[in-house]
Amino acid sequence: MTLSYAFGTDRGLRRELNEDAFLAADPIFAVADGMGGHEAGEVASRECISVLSQQEVLAAGSRSATAVDVQLALRQADARIRELSQARAGTTVTGVVLVEERGVPYWLVFNVGDSRTYRLSQGRFSQISVDHSEVQELVDGGFITPAEALVHPRRHVVTRALGTGPDTEADYWLLPVEDGDRILVCSDGLTGEVDDEGIRRALSALDHPQDVVDSLIQAALRSGGRDNVTLVVVDASLSEGTAAHAGAQKTTPHEENHG
Repeated sequence: MTLSYAFGTDRGLRRELNEDAFLAADPIFAVADGMGGHEAGEVASRECISVLSQQEVLAAGSRSATAVDVQLALRQADARIRELSQARAGTTVTGVVLVEERGVPYWLVFNVGDSRTYRLSQGRFSQISVDHSEVQELVDGGFITPAEALVHPRRHVVTRALGTGPDTEADYWLLPVEDGDRILVCSDGLTGEVDDEGIRRALSALDHPQDVVDSLIQAALRSGGRDNVTLVVVDASLSEGTAAHAGAQKTTPHEENHG
């Protein structure tokens, strides 16, 4: 299997600080979006990414991580952020870890908050992560439409985050890697400015991951750039006979099943 990836971040046009942080180092690709008072969000996102980068099971070349391993790391990050900020700051985090079971590669997707992980696979575009936000709950309950959620006054209110609040558990999904897969991990500074169709077009039309990153950051800035925007794009190419034949599944740290 061959990976090609790119990343980028921009403060945006309205914010004084960039409170996003990211990690792009095989096998983990993640984006954290900090929240809090002056500079506190920056501390929260940075500490989250720092803890993830220090995990031995997520070290370069490792393919053995499980949802349990990622959850333990996120709990460490949560505790560290609370210690540093007295629970006055928090961060979202989402991303993928490349794992293998019996030589078959999978994307282990994880998410806390409203940063997002998308996938373009065999021409099919989908949002894998599910936002932990007030507007997502309203959409799920049938009270508003997805289009109304984009402009809802409480669209930035998250219901889960690391470092603050009572609910810090991540959701997990396990997806078999397909040849030609393209993964996008991003903060809501992108999704608040560029709709899913605009994201799909960029992922579909541009060959190189860095071109996708640069194009989408510019699109977010042209649409207003009201928040920090951070993206990681990962492409996977499989050698013949490597592709998985299992179906995608949601998993938990307590009942992980690689199929």
